Amino acid sequence: MRLNQLIGSIAEAGRELLNRTRPEARSVEQLCEDLSSSKGEAMGTAIAQEVVAAYDKMDKEQKIDFFGLLYNKYSSDRETILKSAEAYKTTNDLETFKALSVAVDGPRKNLFRSFNMAPNGTSTLVRMREDLFELLPEHKELEAVDVDFLYLLKSWFNRGFLTLETINWQTPAHILEKLIAYEAVHEMQGWDDLRRRLADDRRCFAFFHPALPDDPLIFVQVALVDGIAGNVQDLLAEPRADDDRSNFDTAIFYSISNCQEGLRGISFGNFLIKQVVMELRKEFPQLKRFATLSPIPGFRRWLNKEVANAESALLTASEKEQLSQLNSDQWHTFESYVDMVEPLLMRLCAHYLYHAKRGKYPLDPVERFHLGNGARIERLNWMADTSANGLAQSAGMLVNYGYELSKVEESHEAYVNDHAIVTSKDFLKLID
Repeated sequence: MRLNQLIGSIAEAGRELLNRTRPEARSVEQLCEDLSSSKGEAMGTAIAQEVVAAYDKMDKEQKIDFFGLLYNKYSSDRETILKSAEAYKTTNDLETFKALSVAVDGPRKNLFRSFNMAPNGTSTLVRMREDLFELLPEHKELEAVDVDFLYLLKSWFNRGFLTLETINWQTPAHILEKLIAYEAVHEMQGWDDLRRRLADDRRCFAFFHPALPDDPLIFVQVALVDGIAGNVQDLLAEPRADDDRSNFDTAIFYSISNCQEGLRGISFGNFLIKQVVMELRKEFPQLKRFATLSPIPGFRRWLNKEVANAESALLTASEKEQLSQLNSDQWHTFESYVDMVEPLLMRLCAHYLYHAKRGKYPLDPVERFHLGNGARIERLNWMADTSANGLAQSAGMLVNYGYELSKVEESHEAYVNDHAIVTSKDFLKLID
């Protein structure tokens, strides 16, 4: 019996008890009060199911009121925390430590744990957090609610609960449909495109959680190729009749997509890549290299600011004039212009990856992710993604991050401890 089915049977027993003892309808506020005081598992599960059902029917204004209730009535009490901390400071025994832990934990986390008792409770909590993101810009006080969401979801979605599954053409259709919808790097153009990405020279892996068995959390697409790939359109193209793709020595991770916006801030990619490498090495012992073909999502945004900067030390007035043509949708189709701006854009993009920072770490989010995993910047590729998205994000450039297995831990330590940008010698030539 699946987890949600088991919880559903418990909820049904609790619902019968509720119908006998409490026939009248209850507001969401009353349901939350009941849930906070309920001690029985069956009764609590049934009440949690009612809260989930009520939430599903809420419009935006009702959700604002609901999250306001969670903030105003179920936040941790500051005075209780301070008194508990003072008691623990004075006595330093187990009982005062437990009292402090309860005070800090607060009633809202316990309420969320109770919501999670409902069938589909976990997926509803993930969806609640996604809805909360839309409200935060105008309701900053609700960030305290998100802190509790993130705390619990991190513990519920830790690596120990996840399963790695291979996605192929035998995977149920409803999951394959979600891959098409969730693909965030290189948009899929329907089922034929998906079929190509699940061909014999491709692999796709995804993490799943037992509470969301039909919904992937994150998935990675891999191409098996000879040498490091430098163009995504070539990589995604149908193979020619005379194209022999059986002689490969490299695995290229060309797309990593997070699927659940409500799990933002919880990192799965680090574990995913490392486990996928292990799986690929078992299946294909001949693999010598593991690398990505990655987007550079922040480059054009950074470049536009640099062009607008009257005191830029990177660009002359004439170079700024050259770059003005990038605002044209068709600039990449004019061969003479492409040849002219290639050295300039390659230099600027290399500078962006090596020098542009957010604090002590790289400004680019994809770069932070891969360098944090122990990869190094391998190669910058010109006109590697000429899709509308590729041109808008990075002027058509993509970067290879190389995972040299014998040096991954060393590179990771250099990045974390010394904030080092680990690169290949060829990439450094662009900087020089």
